[in-house]
Amino acid sequence: MEFGFWDMIQILGALAFFVYGMKIMSDGIQRAAGSQLRNILRSMTKNRFLGVFTGFLITALLQSSSATTVMTVSFVNAGLLSLVESAGVMMGANIGTTITGWLVSILGFKVKLAHYSIPIFAVAVPMVFAGKGKIKYWGEFMIGFAILFLGLSYLKGAVPDLKGNPEVLDFLAGFTGWGIGSRIIFVLIGALVTVIVQSSSAAMAITLTMCAQGWLPFDVAAAMILGENIGTTITAELASLVGNTHAKRSARIHSMFNIIGVSWMVILLPLFLPVLAKFTQSMGMGDPYSAAGMPIGLSAFHTAFNLLNVILLLGFVPFLVKVAIWSVPMGTDDDDNEGKLKFIGGGIRTPELATIELQKEVGHFGEITARMSNFAKTLINSTDAKEQKKMLKKLKKYEKITDRLEIEITEYMTKLSNQEITSKTSLRLRSILNICNDLERIGDIYFQISKAIERKIEEKNYFLPEQRENINKMIDMVDHAFAIMVKNLNTPRYDNVTKNEAVIAEKAINEMRDKLRKENNSKIGTEDYNSKTAMIYNNLFSSLEKVGDHIINVSEAVVGEI
Repeated sequence: MEFGFWDMIQILGALAFFVYGMKIMSDGIQRAAGSQLRNILRSMTKNRFLGVFTGFLITALLQSSSATTVMTVSFVNAGLLSLVESAGVMMGANIGTTITGWLVSILGFKVKLAHYSIPIFAVAVPMVFAGKGKIKYWGEFMIGFAILFLGLSYLKGAVPDLKGNPEVLDFLAGFTGWGIGSRIIFVLIGALVTVIVQSSSAAMAITLTMCAQGWLPFDVAAAMILGENIGTTITAELASLVGNTHAKRSARIHSMFNIIGVSWMVILLPLFLPVLAKFTQSMGMGDPYSAAGMPIGLSAFHTAFNLLNVILLLGFVPFLVKVAIWSVPMGTDDDDNEGKLKFIGGGIRTPELATIELQKEVGHFGEITARMSNFAKTLINSTDAKEQKKMLKKLKKYEKITDRLEIEITEYMTKLSNQEITSKTSLRLRSILNICNDLERIGDIYFQISKAIERKIEEKNYFLPEQRENINKMIDMVDHAFAIMVKNLNTPRYDNVTKNEAVIAEKAINEMRDKLRKENNSKIGTEDYNSKTAMIYNNLFSSLEKVGDHIINVSEAVVGEI
């Protein structure tokens, strides 16, 4: 039997079906339980041992170690996990991803699960169309599950039996006589396959299917699975490219952990596999060196390898962290660069898992905007021309920064909104959108204040001591309101925020504005009270009151009043 172009298309189509099913399955459970997964990741990583269990649990639920590692990198990026905590989670994710192999080898090869896919559709599709909220997303999860195993069934049918292609073994035989060199070659092949399909689970499905059809010997397949462990680290490394230094270090720990583990196992593979074969046969799982028993044997190998690697390297986590810090030094493009997004990048995931980074990003946005108050105060009180010019440039620069941040955050949210969103997440995204709008308006107001002060300086108009003192008092009140706003924005759970403090601060600013306006109006036209200066003075305290309005709007958006 000839293996031609059409057969290759059949394999690629079946593989695409498998990957698509896995994506729908993973996305469905993330939408159904996204907030709970975030809470688990935040609360169950107090030490590296709990971190391992957390990583295992989340990956077993999501059926995607890539989703867990990308989520972990983003949490490190957002400052919610330390490098040590993230290391434990990623180690656990490596164990959790072996569950996929067991599902595929037991249900995919031992049980004709494809026969049950149509009944699963019969239950799941009505849930998607008739259900609301979580019922709908659990329906999507079930549809993904059915599609995944339909894809696996088609993949088994698309890969021809070895009896029709005996030359395959002759081809492989040419690469199997070089000892450790052969094992390294097949490790690289496994890594390459994983990088190409961007899913270690899909790569494993290919490997298990080829084994079931008799294409691969047990030792070759085991080496390819080791390579798939290395290939999956590429996802975390790519996710970290748009993150800060800490995110890059977290991804580097994941890469080192997998590469070190694969390195020692490649050396011990000829000794380890016979021991594993005896164990699987004693447990009634069959002979892994036979085509029938190989899928189960490979799943057992994958689990045993990752468990042993975690046990061996868990105690060396502090050392891995030190090496990661050394290999990814702080650079000029570090996360302290003002005016750049710190916590979100180009990678788009489900909205439920992206909101935490968005909340951190608007907290960063709020801190940047609050700095403008200090620049304005320095400009108003300074008599040094050089310092005045410097503050004018600073305020102009920061106004552009606030414009850019609003645009970039809004564009990211627009990409998120193209996906299905739960009602709670939709409310949170609308809140964040309103927050960005108010923070950008604050930047505009401070730029207008700077232009008013610039005209005052050029026209040589001077504030009276009492005017300057009143403006400084009002700026201090605005700074207090800013401090409350920034605290609210940086609260991890917006549900825990109340606006009481913010309301009191805004009310005080309004009362101060009313008082100053009344005093200013009563003095206009009197002797020694310059009318031009009075107009600038009125402009300043009115503008500061407008800043206070936008500050309270931010806190109202945080508590969900939109």
